[in-house]
Amino acid sequence: MAHPEFDARVVDAAQIAHFVERGFVRLDHAFPPALAGEARAILWRDLGCDPDDPASWTKPVIRLGMYTDAPFVAAANTSLLHGAFDQLVGAGRWLPCRAMGTFPVRFPSPEDPGDAGWHVDVSFGFDDPDFMNWRVNINSKGRALLMLFLFSDVGENDAPTRIRAGSHRDIARQLAPAAEAGLSLGELASDGFAGSAGREEVLATGKAGTVYLCHPFLVHSAQPHRGTMPRFMAQPPLLPRGPLSLDRPDGAYSPVEAAIRLAL
Repeated sequence: MAHPEFDARVVDAAQIAHFVERGFVRLDHAFPPALAGEARAILWRDLGCDPDDPASWTKPVIRLGMYTDAPFVAAANTSLLHGAFDQLVGAGRWLPCRAMGTFPVRFPSPEDPGDAGWHVDVSFGFDDPDFMNWRVNINSKGRALLMLFLFSDVGENDAPTRIRAGSHRDIARQLAPAAEAGLSLGELASDGFAGSAGREEVLATGKAGTVYLCHPFLVHSAQPHRGTMPRFMAQPPLLPRGPLSLDRPDGAYSPVEAAIRLAL
């Protein structure tokens, strides 16, 4: 699935340190812009509005379902991304992405999109019909990374995801007492994520083909679109091959695990 024009590269030491301390690393040119264009053509087909007629963009956000088409799978499986997964999660500790997940396509609009609250992405307990009861635990059961894939150019006015840098450490400390059972999204959100309110806010901007690889505990938020062109972004999970461990006998902790240990 990897594109030959992207040589396998690794995340450098400064980027790894940034990931551990700040909770994310930005990879420019993580997948070819041509793939982003192919994916957008498929998404426009399913949106039911005209890409050349802003009058047809009547909603602030439209959510499209799971995508397994070739451009999406190829975008998630470049050699650069695979190399980064190996370094951040551990070689052999993650599963290749076979779907891109949900696309919240955001349109320029003065309306409140209704989904712009701070949150973390939960990762298990999905059998409960109330998503506020879905859960996350200190071992990040079911999720190795949160990923933000930019399928269009995203500037500061184009509804970039808001990131609270370093907030993964706040969430780790909040989750630790709950052990394996973890906490529900409702429990984590009960104070409006006040524990990370003082963190620096970073905007996930970049050209199409940019990917933000984020710690699974990172607090983030959507926001209204104040630009001129629709924003196409997906945030699939990177699934773990096995559970994360905070007590490895060999001490071979991944940066994801090391960040949790450091927070505690």
